[in-house]
Amino acid sequence: MAKFKIQAYMKESYDELIHKVSWPTWSELQSSAIVVSIASLIIAIVVYLMDISFQTLLEQFYKLF
Repeated sequence: MAKFKIQAYMKESYDELIHKVSWPTWSELQSSAIVVSIASLIIAIVVYLMDISFQTLLEQFYKLF
């Protein structure tokens, strides 16, 4: 009985992936990858600038003591 459930699940999953899912085109994937890369770069730069500013701020604070 469990074999039939697994088999039915696999068949339904395959059918859904082949016939019901709309896969993006290659150009859509490329443009999405570019957007994600640029966003990641911007976030990395912001985090770097925050790190440098906090480092400088704490160095100045510790020099007081």
